[in-house]
Amino acid sequence: MNKSLILVVEDDQAVRNLIKTTLEMHEYKYQTAVNGETAIIEAISHNPEVILLDLGLPDMDGTEVIKKIRSWSNVPIIVISARSEDGDKIEALDAGADDYLTKPFSVDELLARLRVTFRRLNYIQSISEGETSVFVNGDLKIDYVAGCAYLDENELHLTPIEYKMLCLLAKNVGKVLTHTYITKEIWGSSWDNDVASLRVFMATLRKKIEKDTQMPQYIQTHVGIGYRMLKV
Repeated sequence: MNKSLILVVEDDQAVRNLIKTTLEMHEYKYQTAVNGETAIIEAISHNPEVILLDLGLPDMDGTEVIKKIRSWSNVPIIVISARSEDGDKIEALDAGADDYLTKPFSVDELLARLRVTFRRLNYIQSISEGETSVFVNGDLKIDYVAGCAYLDENELHLTPIEYKMLCLLAKNVGKVLTHTYITKEIWGSSWDNDVASLRVFMATLRKKIEKDTQMPQYIQTHVGIGYRMLKV
């Protein structure tokens, strides 16, 4: 049995049953909640490693659940929602979500996102245990030991995916990284949804590190190819 506990927050019984069956087949432990209030109580009571969260809950919007949980926890939150517009994704990510999966989704994609999330958690733990280097580029600093990034000495509030994306670019400063390379490193795959998510995450990351997103200082777009971190 996988020791990792996943909290499934979904009011649609059919979708909830699909997720439960999938987790059971792959030996994940899980708890379920059908509304936001119960989700918050379960998150406090059971301290899950990952939360799968629907946005359209009966008692409150999922973004409010994210904000409440983020007030005391950095647990990875993967949104699973029928809302497919970039604006909805950005709102959820800005609230503190780590990843966004659009309904209808494939079981394989859900499992891939979970594997990547757990690999990222293990990666962050291993970095904190063994790496001591600090990356500095202009006013941007990444402390790999602490798992934090700073701009003008002010800590940046990055989601785990934004942080991993920033580290990936920083460790390849000056190099153009293709969409395919980045998505495979971040999500372990390169589906169309991953490329679309990459665009959204890059937009939210830039909002946090660039003084002017129209004239980026750190992350340069190579249209149709990928992204590059510039040496400042």
